[in-house]
Amino acid sequence: MGKITFILGGARSGKSHYAQQLASQRGKNVLFIATAQAFDAEMQQRIMAHQQERPQHWRTLEVPLNVSQALAHHRYPAEIILLDCLTLLVSNILLASGTEENVDEQRVTEAVDREVNELLDWVATHSADWIIVSNEVGLGLVPPYPLGRVYRDVLGRANQKIAAKAEEVFFMVAGLPLPIHALQGPMGK
Repeated sequence: MGKITFILGGARSGKSHYAQQLASQRGKNVLFIATAQAFDAEMQQRIMAHQQERPQHWRTLEVPLNVSQALAHHRYPAEIILLDCLTLLVSNILLASGTEENVDEQRVTEAVDREVNELLDWVATHSADWIIVSNEVGLGLVPPYPLGRVYRDVLGRANQKIAAKAEEVFFMVAGLPLPIHALQGPMGK
């Protein structure tokens, strides 16, 4: 059974950089799972910048949805699997599930729960350790539109589910990893 290191933080807090440092320190055979999709020129540039930051010997699996299914067909031995990031994975599920006008929170919640549960099942049945990166989106204002509120809520629940199974959780602030403890159960008991 692999272990999970979960790295949360806001935009540009240093999550990806720290995750890559940990992966480099912890294993030679790293599989990088990229969930971003290049829908515009800005996102293409961001993806290219991330690609250039990664060590050349790492394998990359570009998977916008159904991560565990893609892993079932991937035969690269990995000591460390770095998923960057859960934020975009959940966004991809949301966008595949409807539009602003017809967002169905229950349907999106079920799809995200299925993805996260399958991912956690994969971790539990394989030996590779995982580093999972995600944004903490619950610290800001309540989004003024339904799609944004559904996204914030489903990502928040997905983050909670991953954090509950993680052996390590770090919260990134201004490039500094702050370890979060007391994951023993409800209210830190």
